[in-house]
Amino acid sequence: MTYDGLIVGLGNPGPKYARTRHNFGFLLADRLVARWAAEPGASCEARGVRAKAEVWDVSENYGARRWLVVKPQTFMNLSGQSVGEICRKNGIAPERVLVLHDELDLPLGTARFKFSGGLAGHNGLKSVAAHLGTRDFARLRLGIGRPEGPEAMADYVLKGFLPAEWEQVGQVLDAAVTAVLQYCGEGLDAATARLHAR
Repeated sequence: MTYDGLIVGLGNPGPKYARTRHNFGFLLADRLVARWAAEPGASCEARGVRAKAEVWDVSENYGARRWLVVKPQTFMNLSGQSVGEICRKNGIAPERVLVLHDELDLPLGTARFKFSGGLAGHNGLKSVAAHLGTRDFARLRLGIGRPEGPEAMADYVLKGFLPAEWEQVGQVLDAAVTAVLQYCGEGLDAATARLHAR
């Protein structure tokens, strides 16, 4: 079976981490799966755990496009193991990979596409790049901002969003779902232009 690409939500498995800032990618992947499952002309079938990742097989536009959506279950720092293996097994080139992840360098409420370039110290991205053998893959960066005080970054990203932040989280997830659907249908350049005009 041929796929148009791979969409990877980054996060840590288990209920302890489910609603943390570092799991923004998982949160978006879950929203996408729910959207495709309800979309006319689309189907979204869970494939269980393969290559140490939760995997969904998505068909869009009455079968015109097919995608794999994955949530690696290896913990963040080893996410690339699943990504590399799934790409190799399915013949998906790195430039057809879209990684959804939290981003310290953007404020909460902001989502931005990026292709290639630096990894901003993100261990999940570092692992993906190492296992793909390149940084030339697309990312959708979901802003979480930086801590206001002296809190360590590792502690900050592993904390849950504050109650007052959840409305903003929901809004950016909705915008990001639309952006990913545009990416799938129209390509990265068109989706980037629309998202960044928000």
